[in-house]
Amino acid sequence: MRNACLVFVGSLNREAPYFQGARGVGLGVYSFDEETLETRKLTETGDIDNPTFLSVTPDGSHVYANSEVLTWREGVVSAYRFDRQTAALSYINKQPTLGSITAHNTITRDGTKLLVANYGIGEGGPDRSVVVYGLSEDGGLTAPLSSVAHTGTGPDTTRQERSHAHSVTETIAGGVAIVADLGIDRLVSYRIGRDGSLTRLAESVLAPGAGPHHVALHPGGRFVFVMNELDSTVASLALDDPSGRLSVIDTKPAVPEQARDGNHCADIQISPDGRFLYGSNRGHDSVAVFSVDQQTGTLALVDYAPCGGATPRNLALTPSGGHLFSANQNADRISIFARDAATGRLADTGRYIDVGTPMCVKIVR
Repeated sequence: MRNACLVFVGSLNREAPYFQGARGVGLGVYSFDEETLETRKLTETGDIDNPTFLSVTPDGSHVYANSEVLTWREGVVSAYRFDRQTAALSYINKQPTLGSITAHNTITRDGTKLLVANYGIGEGGPDRSVVVYGLSEDGGLTAPLSSVAHTGTGPDTTRQERSHAHSVTETIAGGVAIVADLGIDRLVSYRIGRDGSLTRLAESVLAPGAGPHHVALHPGGRFVFVMNELDSTVASLALDDPSGRLSVIDTKPAVPEQARDGNHCADIQISPDGRFLYGSNRGHDSVAVFSVDQQTGTLALVDYAPCGGATPRNLALTPSGGHLFSANQNADRISIFARDAATGRLADTGRYIDVGTPMCVKIVR
């Protein structure tokens, strides 16, 4: 286990009308050997409700899991400890997220805070879009340190009837958070204070009806890439880190034109060397592969790789970049692909992890 990757998986265990079944256990941990492709379940717990998104510390010792439950006016985020020696998960604590449909979280680069994004449905309750927590010495969550709320609408009256913060991502340089808000077609940048405060820096406008979902960062720090759920596109943007302002460089379709109807883009990942992007397409059931021009940030389509199942909600690359995992929500499996570092292309290994309704997968060494 010492040389294997750790794979953390969140799966749906409570029904929600906008998902197609809840066949999962909750939070699970697996080992994965990149040489033999062997996977092994280490532990799992059903003590957490609908952990639809996870963040994991780089050493794999702590997990932060959102609970997304439709009837809750406030979600919760839970902290767990994972012991590599005993392969045991232990609960630390949880905190309310001050908003509904808790969609995403990220650990700050300095390891001192957790940022949480609430998608939000309806009105009432605290209804906050982004919340900041401190992380205690034992890995537990402090009470919320600060929060902000977004307002506005977009042209899609069904999906953009209000703000829907879908993800929060800290820049490579650190200290700036980029919030992708699907409801208002904006990327909103904030300065993260030492005390956990959030100071709004800039709002960067995307195409009307784009619906930004998840964000990937070029390792060089200059470029930001966004998977747009509603219009099935992927956009590259230039980042001015001091101001937090983003300007669109390039936008490409994430699926063939004939497949756009009924498709909803989801996750986006970037190779460790920054040369290739991978985006998941729910509906087309593919992983779109793009090359990235290292000087200009422009994109070029490489391939549409079948996802190995149905409804690829979340993607994860191994730290080496040698393999990509696709959490195929409605196929009850996480498919494992080998990645060609030179071409960026994916090859299905035929290996997979059987998991009921997988929602999120995170991999650490």
